Amino acid sequence: MSAVHPFAPLSPIEARVLGVLVEKRHTVPDTYPLTLNSLLAGCNQKTSRDPVMDLSDADVHAALDALRARSMVIESSGGRAMRYEENARRVLGVPSESVALLATLMLRGPQTAAELRANCERIHRFSDLSATEAYLEELAARAPQPYVVRLARQPGSRENRWAHLLCGEPDEPQASAGSPAAAGQPTGTAQPGGGSAFEALVSRVERLEAELAALRARLGDG
Repeated sequence: MSAVHPFAPLSPIEARVLGVLVEKRHTVPDTYPLTLNSLLAGCNQKTSRDPVMDLSDADVHAALDALRARSMVIESSGGRAMRYEENARRVLGVPSESVALLATLMLRGPQTAAELRANCERIHRFSDLSATEAYLEELAARAPQPYVVRLARQPGSRENRWAHLLCGEPDEPQASAGSPAAAGQPTGTAQPGGGSAFEALVSRVERLEAELAALRARLGDG
């Protein structure tokens, strides 16, 4: 069996281009592979994208050249324009279900498993949440280099989000192995006098009080 070599990080623009090519293969099959103009429009969509980008032809061309050099994009001639398609499944060495998850993470940023299952639906429909989580765990455990990571739970959130690692380590902190957040379990009782759990609880109560005050004000105005 041949050795699996570490994956060199993509740039954010390369990740956006690759994600769009994966997405459009399934959502617009009649016009796939994509022309440069169609690809650019997909990269600069204002919906279903996080972050929203404003790329130029030159930006996308440079990303395509880099991806083609790594065999992640295939160029072909069609009519008067060149067309482009992704080759992620073969290069990354993962099943199509995993490619769908990675593409959705590249296009929409960190998400919970439930959000990923819903947002992946047009690329791949997962039978249930446990199936989504199983593929995520497989990507996170991949050797010698994982493709996704479970992030530390945000204050007030009940679920961990996942992020892809195709552009390198995420800016947000990761969940420590064996911790309640990493295991997807509720954290313990908050201890007064410090600790992120207690601070999160205080912040949540303050937010709820503000919302209640605003609601009372609206009802009083009526």
